[in-house]
Formats: sequence, C-alpha cells, structure tokens
Amino acid sequence: MTEFTLIIGIIFGSLLTGFLCLFSSVRALSVLQQEGYSGKEYVRWYLRKDNMLPKRYSLLALSLFLLTALFSLCFSFLGYRSANLISALPYVGMFLLFLFAERKYALKVKFRATGRAVRLCVCHYLLLCIFSCGLCFALAAIAFAVDKSWLYQIRFVPMCILPLISPFLLAVSNFVMKGVELPRNRRFFRRAERALKESSCKKVGITGSCGKTSVKWISEQLLSQKFRVIATPASFNTPLGIARTVNEKGLDCDIFLAEMGARKRGDVVELCALVNPDYAVVTSVYPQHLKTFLSVDAIVEEKGVLARSVSAPILGKTAFDGGMNAPNALVEGVDFGVKDVKLSAEGTQFCLMLPDGEISVSTSLLGAHAAEDIALAAMLCHQLGMTKEEIASAVEGVRQIPHRLQRMDGNGLVILDDSYNANVAGVQNALQVLRLFEGKKCVVTPGIVELGILEEEENYKLGKSLVGLDLVLLVGETLAQPIKHGYLDGGGDAEKIVIVPTLQSAVAKMREQFQAGDCVLFLNDLPDRY
Repeated sequence: MTEFTLIIGIIFGSLLTGFLCLFSSVRALSVLQQEGYSGKEYVRWYLRKDNMLPKRYSLLALSLFLLTALFSLCFSFLGYRSANLISALPYVGMFLLFLFAERKYALKVKFRATGRAVRLCVCHYLLLCIFSCGLCFALAAIAFAVDKSWLYQIRFVPMCILPLISPFLLAVSNFVMKGVELPRNRRFFRRAERALKESSCKKVGITGSCGKTSVKWISEQLLSQKFRVIATPASFNTPLGIARTVNEKGLDCDIFLAEMGARKRGDVVELCALVNPDYAVVTSVYPQHLKTFLSVDAIVEEKGVLARSVSAPILGKTAFDGGMNAPNALVEGVDFGVKDVKLSAEGTQFCLMLPDGEISVSTSLLGAHAAEDIALAAMLCHQLGMTKEEIASAVEGVRQIPHRLQRMDGNGLVILDDSYNANVAGVQNALQVLRLFEGKKCVVTPGIVELGILEEEENYKLGKSLVGLDLVLLVGETLAQPIKHGYLDGGGDAEKIVIVPTLQSAVAKMREQFQAGDCVLFLNDLPDRY
C-alpha cells in the first residue's frame, strides 16, 4: 500500500509540475512561434547573454530549492511523508508568484493558440511529465537504496531544476513535432498550390526590404473600387501564411495580392513557385535582414527573383539608390512616380505621375514615403486597367495603415505609431513628420535591428538625427549605447536622452513631461525575441 501511495503521489506530482512548467513557458513558446518554429533560432535567442529569461528561471529554481528544502527539514518531526507533502506548498506557491511577476513583462506579440501551437504544447507537457516522473522515481529509488533518514526528507528537492530544463525540453518537443508537422504542412501547401494554379484570377507578388505591407494595404483599397480583391492579411508573407490565406479565404476574386517576405536566400524563389505571379511590385532594397543575407548584393538578387518572374515589374526607385545594383540587378520598368510633394501634420499632397498622365492627389497618410507607396500601388492599378481618375478618387479614401506612422490622439497628446518595424529610410521619414507638429516632441525607440554588421553604425547615425528633440527615450539595452553615443557626439543635450528598461516605463516617463498638444513618436517596437 505504501509503494502504491508513493507511485500515485509521484504521478500526481509530475502532472502538477508539468502543468506549472508549461504555463511558465509562455514567453519561450511565444518566441519559438515568432521564430517560425525554428529550433535553432529559438535556442540562439534563449542563450543570448542579454536575455533575462534564463536569469529569471535560475532565480525561480534557486527559490524553489531553498524553500522546499527548508520546509522539508522544518517539518521533519511529522515524518518524511508529511514533510514532503508540506514542502509542495512553497513549490506551487513560488511557481504562482513567478507567473504573477511575469505579467509585467507583457508579450508584445501574443501567443496564438493555433492548431500547431496546441499540438506543441501537448507534446511539451508530456515530455515535462515524463522527465519529472522519471526523475522522481530515480530520486525515490536512491533514497530507499541509501536508506538515510535525512535523504528521505529532501528526496524531491532536486525537482527544483525543472525550470532550468524546461526551455531545452521545449526545443526537443519542437524537434519531435516536426515529424508530425512537416507532412501536414506539405499537404496544406499543396492544396493551396493547386488552387492557385487552377484559379483564373490575376496574381500579384509584392516584395521589398520595407513597405511591402503598406503597398499591399493601399493596393487592396484602390483596386477594391473596381475589382474583387483578396489579399494576404497583416504580414502573412511566408509560404504557409499565403497557403493559409488561400485555403481559408478561397480565390473567388479578380485579383490576389500576395506579400512575399524574405529573410534568407531562396525564400522568394519558393514563394514565386507557389504563387506564380502575373504582376510584380518590388518596393525597395535596403540592407534590411543583412544579418541573414550577409550582403546587399544577396538581398538585391533575392528581390530580383520576383522582378524577373514577370515581363513588366514595378520597381521602387530606392531599389537602385546607394550603389546597390548587383550583376543581376533589377531593371527599371515604365515611368511613374511623384513630384511636388507637400507634407503636413494632416496628410500628404502630391502630383501622381502615371503613363496616362499626371493628376494631383491628397491622402491622410503621413510622410514622403506614403506618396511613394501610393505611386507603386497606383502603377499596379494602372497595369490592371484603372484610369488615373479612378485611381485619384480611390486615393482620397485610403485609410491609415495600422502601426505604420499611424496618427492617433491620446488625452490630447498626438501619438505617431510607427512601431511595426523600422528601417534606415523609414526612420528618417518618420522623424521628418514628427518635426511637422507643434509643441514638444519626443521619440520612444529601441533602435533599428536586423542590419548585421551595419547595426551599430546605423544606430549611431540614428542618434545624431535625434538631436534637437525635447526628449529621447531609449528602450532596453540592446542598441541604446550606439544611439546615445551618436546623439551626444551630434551635440545633443545629455539631460534629454534617457535609457529605460521597458516600454511601460518609457510611457510613464513621457507622461511626466508631456501634455496636451505635444507629440510622441513610437519608433519601432522590438519583437519579444529581441
């Protein structure tokens, strides 16, 4: 009976421990999801020296160890079984306290309970329970074999290492589940591929280092005035993202807009093979994702795959700036563009130039880059059969793009939300718009990422461009120092630049000094994996 009770206790304790560790892994699970379930990238993120999560897990493990050992020994007079049971109280309590404390480190990108994510969680939970159960039985066997009274008291204390093991078991779970997910993904992918091949709709591929989502958003709104349009939502720009759009929304449309992202060589090749586009838009080529592409020439070559897949690609002028023409560089298409651009705090006015003539337009979108994005979308509309008058009329009604220099009001403050992402050119456009507003001006930013060897240099330049603002709040330590050095070397006031640990603390600091009529620019918001 005693052995049976022990076995039941171990199984129950393992199930509970697995449950607690699983819920303590939400941040790690979210980052793994953001990394596209790449185990290699996830482990690289977890082992980064500036990652605070391993330190918090270490603190949790140490607290569990000390408290469970203390309770086991203090209540030893009741017998080791009662002492072991009582020591479970601080064990569970410390996990709950950890979960409560984690709330202040709010995830920027919430964990999405997709089918794949749920299956991964189940696998991770089972591995946690198996590991916990195996460790418990091993420790119990050692305690009985040695037969030392003090060892009976603390035989389950080593279970406190579970928070340290859990992140690595998650990587193992992800590896195990790939054997299940890859066949599922292939079937899912092939269904979308067949639908795209069989559909008579006109297919448009949109790629570039930046501006892809904005041009897609604008194109969808303009084309919808005349055609039935389906576009990949948000930033669904991977093969599975496009496949999901096709499989869930269908292709009952005249035009299908597919955003095509690329973080490494071969990504656009795979996307073009899936979509087989009839039209192509390349927004720009900058040294974004240089960390994974390693050279600008490689970025140009990859974006050029889409341009060379159609006879008349639409190319943003920035694709040819800065000496970025590679041996197989993009070739400019027909003439189009903008001129006489007038910026204001209320919107943008400019002359839109198209092959069938020029026309003056205005939009609520802010910044010179908004005019360029509209020109790219307008040229696509022209290729698909819309007149310049139809395009100009549609431009007037284009809604602001979420998190892309989106103007909002907060208790009288003007908020410019440019938090989705940041690139070298976009940052300067955003700062130019900020300076159009009245009142005091503040920038909240963690810096620009994914620039590889150029990261420190470009963030130093960013710091110089912030000189003259009333307040600069640098979030986190990742890129704060090169920005601060650039700011101070550029003649900035040391009292006006502050490094804060979190976005929440930046907002609190800004509220202390700013009031109605002032303007705050949120420039980039690093994903949780940073």
